[in-house]
Amino acid sequence: MNDIQTQEDLFLLVDEFYKKLLSDDAISYIFTDVVKIKLEEHLPILVTFWSQGILGTGGYTKNLTRIHLEVNEKEYLSPELFSIWLNHFYNSVDENFKGEKAERIKTQALSIATVMQIKIAQKKN
Repeated sequence: MNDIQTQEDLFLLVDEFYKKLLSDDAISYIFTDVVKIKLEEHLPILVTFWSQGILGTGGYTKNLTRIHLEVNEKEYLSPELFSIWLNHFYNSVDENFKGEKAERIKTQALSIATVMQIKIAQKKN
């Protein structure tokens, strides 16, 4: 198994990841009912985001925290949802890639999930 090396690898990863998310009733409603993402538009944005962090390409300009706080205003993003999200992300990485960048992307996902949960908790108080 190869490490993550290209944007094509990242597209494969996020595509597999979203297949898992959308087939899991415990979390899929966030993407289909609350946010109503258009996958063909969303996946390239995610590739740009992860490519910036893992491959150093740059190009991601959105405010990740604000986006998630806005979603949280519509539907509470609970620690359980973040746990499901992380589990599917880790599995998507582990099923397709092995190496330093694969480990780094999982660490970044954990960091993002942790920061988002802290920001959501702060917003509630």
